[in-house]
Amino acid sequence: MLVRFTKMHGLGNDFMLLDLISQNIALRPDQIRQLADRRLGIGFDQLLTVSPPTQPDLDFTYRIYNADGTEAEQCGNGARCFLRFVRDRGLTTKTHIKLGTNTGVIECQLRKDGNITVDMGAPVLQPDHIPFEADEAQIRYELEVEGGLCGPEKLCISAVSMGNPHAVIVVDDVDTAPVERLGAVIESHPRFPQRVNVGFMQVIDRTQARLRVFERGVGETRACGTGACAAMVAGRLQGLLDDDVTMALTGGTLEVSWAGDNAPVLMTGPACRVYEGRLHI
Repeated sequence: MLVRFTKMHGLGNDFMLLDLISQNIALRPDQIRQLADRRLGIGFDQLLTVSPPTQPDLDFTYRIYNADGTEAEQCGNGARCFLRFVRDRGLTTKTHIKLGTNTGVIECQLRKDGNITVDMGAPVLQPDHIPFEADEAQIRYELEVEGGLCGPEKLCISAVSMGNPHAVIVVDDVDTAPVERLGAVIESHPRFPQRVNVGFMQVIDRTQARLRVFERGVGETRACGTGACAAMVAGRLQGLLDDDVTMALTGGTLEVSWAGDNAPVLMTGPACRVYEGRLHI
């Protein structure tokens, strides 16, 4: 079967997008892994699919698959690319769309400057809903991990869900943070039964922070939208950040806003089309 696809990225967090409205295709996990290979396939952090809505008040269904073939619940950078994709393909002329995901509804708005704002919904802090094993909700948790230079080590983390689980660690310098070593250990920590994305955040001042993210099922990526939102929430809850923050990731910057409590987290940034192609599946 000949399949049309589009390669896109949001701050270097790259995606392969498939239109499943005009094409009838289902990919197996092993096929996704092959396509994600950067030497033998297309190469991407996540595969995003566009399907018809399942409810009358939604515009599309949005599904996300990691490079290892597992399905993810949410992806903020991907949501921005999703809106750009459906407009470029003529699937909608709207500048404001609602997407149904595995964990709820998110909304995307195209701004006049070309950037896209995603309403990520309110953060989830209750441990059993993240999910994270803890007796009660706290701003920070102690987490013991294996693989330290001198044996097990104890870390201080925040646990947040932005539709997918995140562990956030505040560090002095993201350039020297052990992202690969600790990210891999924390990702599969038994207290996170569905694994977890791991963010390493350096606070510059109350309106600026730097972030590196080790994504579940992918490894370190150049940007992570939900990770930026989770890090901002964790920093604000600890009294380190204000309501509006510029989050600098390896691939660029995102603007993240959160007023606290049950208010939604708003994330704004670019979405870029790289190329379109066709391949045989």
